[in-house]
Amino acid sequence: MKRIRRWCAVAIALTTLALSANSALAQVSADSTAKKPSSYVPGAGFRVVSSDQGDLNFRAYAYVRYLNQKALDPTYTDSFGRTDTLDRRQDIQFQKVLLFFYGWLMSPNFRYLTYVWTTNTSQGQGAQVVVAGNLNYVINPHITVGGGIDGLPGVRATEGQFPFWLTADNRLMADEFFRPSYTSGIWAKGEVVERLRYAVMLGDNLSQLGVDAGQMDDGLNTLSAALVWLPTTGEYGTRSAFGDFDAHEKVATRLGAHFSRSDEDAQGQPNTDAFENVQIRLSDGNPVFASNLFGSGIQVKTATYRMACADGGVKYRGLSLEGEYYWRTVDNLKGPGTETLAFDELKDDGFQLQASGMILPQTLQGYVGVSKIFGEYGDPSDLRFGVNWYPWRNQVVRWNAEYLHTDRSPVGGLSLPMPVGSQGDIFYTTLQLNF
Repeated sequence: MKRIRRWCAVAIALTTLALSANSALAQVSADSTAKKPSSYVPGAGFRVVSSDQGDLNFRAYAYVRYLNQKALDPTYTDSFGRTDTLDRRQDIQFQKVLLFFYGWLMSPNFRYLTYVWTTNTSQGQGAQVVVAGNLNYVINPHITVGGGIDGLPGVRATEGQFPFWLTADNRLMADEFFRPSYTSGIWAKGEVVERLRYAVMLGDNLSQLGVDAGQMDDGLNTLSAALVWLPTTGEYGTRSAFGDFDAHEKVATRLGAHFSRSDEDAQGQPNTDAFENVQIRLSDGNPVFASNLFGSGIQVKTATYRMACADGGVKYRGLSLEGEYYWRTVDNLKGPGTETLAFDELKDDGFQLQASGMILPQTLQGYVGVSKIFGEYGDPSDLRFGVNWYPWRNQVVRWNAEYLHTDRSPVGGLSLPMPVGSQGDIFYTTLQLNF
């Protein structure tokens, strides 16, 4: 009898202990769930690791594209009377992949970004795969300093909005023609006063893609700066994006001013004689540094690029209207035979204008864009109409379809929907992932 009582006592004690432990574990689990932040934010990716020493986040961007250029004119004649045959494409490509790893270490003010970037249509060419990144330290709201690879803030589209554009991973013609690109350098950015922000960057050159360190000059003279005023609401939507997916209930506005300058040379271009892959062009598409461009035995070896632009935009209840105007001067032209040139500078200006509207809130968006260049070697332009469909009512997955008409495009490439010199109609459609 005593043995039975003893075993009953042990059983009761074990049961009580188990119930207590289960209750405690349930409470810990509930507390952890309540305190644990969401591991995923649409457009910002997944939080992989989080600790008091730092965190690691991962996000990706990729898209599939169908492109049809068959309606383009088969040949293009430039302003010098030279005719080239265009490679008019029709293909399906897993066009681009970007893998981002970012977060902070040791202090929330010390932030890092590394990424892998690939454009699959350019496999076999220089810089088709890039591994890059940058480091930043936030001193206070007025100044963040950083270094690494980043976009020169010479136009609105290189301020960091990508991929929150109306178009799918390509800019309007004028923006692509005038803009600086991505390079290594150091920078500072922050808030001057409330609603007024600045960014300034000192870089190696206008574009480091496809250029090794031995090709660049030692001047370290590429400078780019931006000043952005947000007068009405103090913000301009997610990442200051194009279009009003956010559907502002109050009128949001922005005004921006940008300036860039750089001493460039022929050696520092990705491939000077390639028709598709240079940063400074004439308005007929010819690379400024091409051999014999301005006559037999004449080649510009060095030149100074200066470009200023002003942009403005307004958003309200899903509608947006946004524009930008550019002024570019290329001077200090030096090289064999340049003393015989009848000019000492090249001047071009131009504009882009985009309008959009959310037909169905957070689901269906329509847009139109137009741009034009007023150049010394032609006045090219483009016009486009497109739609964006967001099936999950966020910007993680987007289907885009666009009709594009080009008139003697001075810019282009395998990754872009238009080749250099294109004239005619282009259609492309993409399925885009941005998580």
